[in-house]
Amino acid sequence: MKNKTIYIFLLILLTQFSIASAQKLLTLEDVVNTALKNNFDIMVAHNNAEIAKTNNTSGNAGMLPTIQATGSGIYELNNVNQERFDKTKNSYQNSPLTNLSAGIELSWTLFDGGKMFVTKHKLNEIEALGELQFKTKVLETMYQIITTYYDIIRQSQQLKSINEVINYNQERVIITETGFNAGSLAKTDLLEAKIDLNVALENAITQKNAISAEKKSLNSLLGRSPEEQFEVSDSISLTYSPDIASLKNKLNSSNINILTNQKQIDIANLSLKENKSEYLPKFFLNGAYNFTQVANSASLLLSNRTYGPQVVGTIQIPIYSAGENKRKVAVTKLAVESAELDLQNIKLQMQTDLQNTLEDFENQRKLLEIETENSKLAKENFEISLDRLRYGQTTSLEVHLAQEQYVLSSTRLVNFQYSLKIAEIKLKQLVAEY
Repeated sequence: MKNKTIYIFLLILLTQFSIASAQKLLTLEDVVNTALKNNFDIMVAHNNAEIAKTNNTSGNAGMLPTIQATGSGIYELNNVNQERFDKTKNSYQNSPLTNLSAGIELSWTLFDGGKMFVTKHKLNEIEALGELQFKTKVLETMYQIITTYYDIIRQSQQLKSINEVINYNQERVIITETGFNAGSLAKTDLLEAKIDLNVALENAITQKNAISAEKKSLNSLLGRSPEEQFEVSDSISLTYSPDIASLKNKLNSSNINILTNQKQIDIANLSLKENKSEYLPKFFLNGAYNFTQVANSASLLLSNRTYGPQVVGTIQIPIYSAGENKRKVAVTKLAVESAELDLQNIKLQMQTDLQNTLEDFENQRKLLEIETENSKLAKENFEISLDRLRYGQTTSLEVHLAQEQYVLSSTRLVNFQYSLKIAEIKLKQLVAEY
């Protein structure tokens, strides 16, 4: 009976191993590449950047002429009764009237105070801003995706620790059951061991559910079905060593938030130039080539045809605009000032974030070093307590306490590894080094 139970247990383990092996291993590189192609937020941000690029044309800036063709045709049947000054009377029934016209018109702003050139420059800056905003969304999404990926690794390592504790508890149950049957241990020792085993089994179920939920979250970020199965790497790489001087030097030149705010200042200054151009005169050119033909059997002229070019030049000189130009310039100056203040604020925030993250990275590294040693000590202490229990040299309570210390240390160790990795990711995000 006992051999049959062991056989079933091994069969279940082999089945689970086969299922796990059949699942695709998803590396961090796979995650990043998939996200760049399929993440919905990234695709929307890309379209927004493309809109700004599409809008950046000379025509949209008002630098090019517009040309259009026009045409119309009228046909009428009229009943006409005429009486002239000499008392002559004419009467026509169902007299046809035909009026045809066609033409090509050109409208061109030759000079608008230089506004069109400023607007084209502004469109260039808006396109550049769109690219920066796209990069911002990519960095934000990559941070979310990468941290989720490493969290799955963290959760999986915790499950590995729980399974290790389950194995220890199974051994502990066997030891206490043997001791109880031999009369060397009390039944409470056996019950305590079985309770701890059941708690560990419950923790394993809870942990598996947490991993499953986190994998669904990652699938969603990758634009994949939540049911798609995969495995992740079995460890967190912790080889990064930050170059503090390099990070501080790169912050102002590479941080996307700082670059975006600098671009906002450039756009605000160009808007100010646009509004100032409203004080200057404007010159417009309109040209046309028209053709008109009228046929009227009830008229003295049976047919009248005209055609030829037409050129019109118009100049507009602003004299009084009810204070609108002055108001627009004043408002835009305030917008420029606000953009400059925003830049100073964001620079200070990014410097603070960099300093805090560097300190957090160093603290997590020190904590990890301590806990790595502590975890080894806790494991050794637990194994010694288990051996002492096997030879009847200790109580189940001592083993229980040693086990609790080992479980807590294993959890802290994994969490410190994860926290150190998150600090690394944030440092790279601050200088756009993904």
